[in-house]
Amino acid sequence: MKSEKDQTRATEGGRGSESPRRSQRLPSPSMKRVVAALIFKDDQILVCQRTRHQTMPLKWEFPGGKIEDGEQPRDALRRELNEELGIDATIGEEVARIRHEYKNGSAVELRFYAVREFQGEIENRIFKDMRWAMRSELPSFDFLEADLQLVRELAEGKIASNVKA
Repeated sequence: MKSEKDQTRATEGGRGSESPRRSQRLPSPSMKRVVAALIFKDDQILVCQRTRHQTMPLKWEFPGGKIEDGEQPRDALRRELNEELGIDATIGEEVARIRHEYKNGSAVELRFYAVREFQGEIENRIFKDMRWAMRSELPSFDFLEADLQLVRELAEGKIASNVKA
């Protein structure tokens, strides 16, 4: 059973015939709403390392960012990928939704979307480092705490790499 601290919802495409679990609660006004992309290339996923000057410095994450007021999640992710990587991405289906509360009391709701198609060449505009990683390699990166459950599920094959985009 998952704790209220971390709740993940994987879509049917990510977990076979299991139906998605949905939280009935809406994010509180103080909960930061974030979107992130699982950008797939062959059997690899793009991972990015934060700079020393960002909060949670040098941690690895999937590219994305905050949903602005009045913005739809897919639109926010398309904007963030353009700002961070210089690409115009086709945002696929939602793969997972995670709510996480950090020890300092801050909370975040993360929505992860599959991205298999984009226009332009990926360029590193804000990160210290970026790498294409095999799913089995993901646990070796020092990921943000809120991403760890998804990283484990990706590495264990619980979320399909052939998620439809």
